[in-house]
Amino acid sequence: MAYSDLRAFIAELENRRLLKRIAAEVDAELEITEISDRVVKAGGPALFFDRVKGYSMPVVTNLFGTLERMKLALGVEDLDRIGDELLSFLQQSELPTTFWGKLKTIPRLAKLSSFLPKDVKSGPCKEVVQINKPSLAGLPVLKCWPEDGGPFITLPLVFTRDPETGRRNVGMYRMQVYDETTTGMHWHIHKDGAEHCGKLRGWTEKMPVAVALGADPVLIFAAAAPLPPGIDEVLFAGFLRKEQVELVKCETVDIEVPAHAEVILEGYIDPNETRLEGPFGDHTGYYSLADQYPVFHLTCVTHRKNPIYPATIVGRPPMEDAFIGKAIERIFLPLMRLTLPEVVDMNMPPEGVFHNCVIVSIKKRYPGQARKVMCALWGLGLMMLAKLIIVVDEDVNVQDMSEVMWRVFNNIDAGRDVMTVDGPLDALDHASPLPHLGTKMGIDATRKGTSEGHHRQWPGDIVMSEKIKKLVDGKWKSYGLW
Repeated sequence: MAYSDLRAFIAELENRRLLKRIAAEVDAELEITEISDRVVKAGGPALFFDRVKGYSMPVVTNLFGTLERMKLALGVEDLDRIGDELLSFLQQSELPTTFWGKLKTIPRLAKLSSFLPKDVKSGPCKEVVQINKPSLAGLPVLKCWPEDGGPFITLPLVFTRDPETGRRNVGMYRMQVYDETTTGMHWHIHKDGAEHCGKLRGWTEKMPVAVALGADPVLIFAAAAPLPPGIDEVLFAGFLRKEQVELVKCETVDIEVPAHAEVILEGYIDPNETRLEGPFGDHTGYYSLADQYPVFHLTCVTHRKNPIYPATIVGRPPMEDAFIGKAIERIFLPLMRLTLPEVVDMNMPPEGVFHNCVIVSIKKRYPGQARKVMCALWGLGLMMLAKLIIVVDEDVNVQDMSEVMWRVFNNIDAGRDVMTVDGPLDALDHASPLPHLGTKMGIDATRKGTSEGHHRQWPGDIVMSEKIKKLVDGKWKSYGLW
């Protein structure tokens, strides 16, 4: 099902008893974080804080903090199904080559067009408009961790346009609140927002920016997803929702934003201006250090009556972003197979914060295939940031970390099976000597044969016969064990 807005999703969570309302007064500085951290690590519910000290606006956290809620947010029972549906639109083998074939694609293209964003004249996000002296002071922005540089907006949908093509991008970049009218804009050099800003550097022209807080859950997910360049996140959200996303024009900048969002922040960035941003307790479990980033200047605030402020807490995994990452993993796996058909399954464990460790199983047919897969993965979009890639055989369950470790610890010869390459790294990586650049490692934990220089016999796995397993299954109760 598609949710019209964040409120509809909250109502559904509450109806299913997957959301807990907190009536006690809580502090936006550290207290909400500590509560949310304990609850997400215990597999607990979404949290709705009715009374935030010093603010009239409630706060909701941990919206996506379990696989159950992540599936509910995307309206599916099986995350893999989304990837399969997406693949059906992109399969090159289905591209028509004849006139009649092209005619047959019309229904499919018409279906896709129904997911295109829909422009509307107004919407709930315009119920209150503050152009004269707009301020961030009414937002219960959280200070999450003791050494954070200040309060941070952690779940923003940042809308920008490519100054050359006019193409829209929606990204999720944290925003440190400096004062009532300015924030940081923490976009890394690999992100589309940073690219848009860079195209204006050296010019006097300001870059228009709009930020949506509290959109429907699918659009929030789409903003966080690592889509290929040029793919419209709003269209992608429409595909996932199976309904158009309604957009409305901003008051002070030439950008369209979700009509049903809770709060809209309008403003601009001077491409030639930066300010010290951070530190920030990040999803790596470490503080990302303070550095220079662009500054967002507020020109207008619009919001719904009685708006709800959404936030996510990041820190030492597992946190809420683990489940967003797992959804990304399952949805994009079929697309990965377009380039790498030998890939069977993939796991990006939360301890690796999604880009530090990627485990794939493959149908191995020839020597060196594991290395080919590693190199191909490092060439796939933001997969270039993967610091460790582990390749195992197709019969290995990559979701079972105990089995993966067993194979890695026993199947590798370090001199033969470990490959290191230098390349781009995530801006949050603190272990590399240089920012954004360092050494990555690939581990081939597949079985080896003579074609790969292994002339010794490879031992078989210890597995009980099916006959005996069935015998014991049938007699299990008679043993009186438990």
